[in-house]
Amino acid sequence: MTGPAARIRERKRPSQNLGRFVLRRLLAALLTLFGLSVAVFALVQLLPGNLGRSILGQYATDQQVAALNASLGVDRPFVTRYFDWLSGFLTGNWGMSQRLGVPAREIVLERLAHSIVLAVAALVVVVPVAIAAGAFAALRRGRFADRTISILGVSLMAIPEFVSGVLLLVIFGVYLKWFPVQSAVPSWNPVDIVHQLALPVIPLCFILFGYIARMMRATTIDVLDQNYTRTATLKGMPMRQVFFRHVLRNAILPAITVIAGQAGYLVGGLVIVETLFSYPGIGNFAYESAKFHDVQPLTDSVVLIGATVLVINLIGDVLAVWVNPRIRRGGNR
Repeated sequence: MTGPAARIRERKRPSQNLGRFVLRRLLAALLTLFGLSVAVFALVQLLPGNLGRSILGQYATDQQVAALNASLGVDRPFVTRYFDWLSGFLTGNWGMSQRLGVPAREIVLERLAHSIVLAVAALVVVVPVAIAAGAFAALRRGRFADRTISILGVSLMAIPEFVSGVLLLVIFGVYLKWFPVQSAVPSWNPVDIVHQLALPVIPLCFILFGYIARMMRATTIDVLDQNYTRTATLKGMPMRQVFFRHVLRNAILPAITVIAGQAGYLVGGLVIVETLFSYPGIGNFAYESAKFHDVQPLTDSVVLIGATVLVINLIGDVLAVWVNPRIRRGGNR
C-alpha cells in the first residue's frame, strides 16, 4: 500500500521504535537497579566491624554496644531491614549518618554533585581531544601519526590512576607547589577550576583518552571503507567535506556509547583519585563509610552510584539511536 495512510504510518514508525526501545531499556534499568540494591544491602551487612563499636569506641562495654545496635535497628532480620531501607530510600528518607551525625540524604547528594563536577571536567578536556586524535589517526592510517597516537593511547591506558596521580602530586604539588595537594570543589572562577581540578583530572584523562581514541579510530576507518564514502570521494567531493558530511557523524555513533560508559565509570569509580587528592566526592565518601561501618550512607551511596551509571548509559544509548542517520531518514520520508 502506497497511499497517504501508509505514508503516515511510515512516518510514525521510527518514533514508535525509539519509544519502545527507551521503554525496554528503562524497564531493564529498573530491574538491574533492584537487583543491585539487594546485592549491595546484603554485602554491606557482611562488612567486618560493628557500627555500635565504631560509634562508642573500643572502651565501651559489650552491653552498651548491644544496646546501641538495638536502638539503631541493626539487629533486626535482613528482610525487614531491607524493605525499611527501600521504602525510606524511595520516599527520600535516607536515614542518618551515624559517623557524621547528619542526614545521609544531604551528604550523599552533596558528594555526588562534587563527583559530577570532577567527571564533567575530565570529559570536557578529554572527549574533544580523544575524538580528534582518533579521527586524525584513522585519516593517517598506517603512517607515523597513526602509530604514535595508537601507542600513546595504549601506554596511557596501562598507567593506573594511583601511579600517575602520585607522580603528579609529588612533582606539581609537593616539589613545584603549583597546585594544592588536597583538591577542593572549585568556584566558577576559571582560574580556581584549573587550580583545584588539574591534578585529579589528568590521571582520569590518561585512562579515558585511550578508550575513546581507539574506538573513534576504528569506527572512522570502518566508515572510510564504506561504499557511500568512496562514492562521494570519486565524485570529486573534497576530503574535508566528505569527512564532516559523511564520515564524522557516522563514526561518532559508537563513540557516544563508549563515552557514556566512561562517564558512568567516572561518577562511581573515582575512589582512588578522590582519596589520593582528598577530593570530597561520593567515591571517597563511600570508602570512608565502609571503613567506619556506617551502613546507611554506604548503602545509599552505592545504590545512587548504580542509578547514576544506569541513567547515563541509558541517555547514551538513546542519544546514539536518536542521531542514527537511518532513523532520521526514516522519520523524514
